[in-house]
Amino acid sequence: MLFIDMAMWEGIDKRGFPRARHKCLIRVVDNGKEDVIDAYTENIGGGGICAGLGKAIGLFKNVKLNLYLSKDDPAILCGGTVMWVVRRSLGPRSDSYEYDTGIEFTDISEEDRGKIADRVNDILSSELDNRVST
Repeated sequence: MLFIDMAMWEGIDKRGFPRARHKCLIRVVDNGKEDVIDAYTENIGGGGICAGLGKAIGLFKNVKLNLYLSKDDPAILCGGTVMWVVRRSLGPRSDSYEYDTGIEFTDISEEDRGKIADRVNDILSSELDNRVST
């Protein structure tokens, strides 16, 4: 499996949608496999998510996503494509890894993309308000 070196990451990060740090539950199903991975997002935007996964999914693999913006919201069901994977050690003396994974939404309704964009805008506005008031 090919992983992106952390030193290369700065030149690759060219996101087309605003993103916000937001922890929400996701369920990732690797198409063609019975593998189900439950995790939390690190950040989210109208174009996709970044999440630390306990298993690596290959680059450009198609996945199914269940995305829960909050515990009170119904799941957003959509498809995605794995665009990058960065393997990260869980500690200096650990042989275990987490896989920071970027997934671009592919099969998502405009309504659901709008829900995500609204949540991102709310988070970013709140962060800006907090910076201005301090």
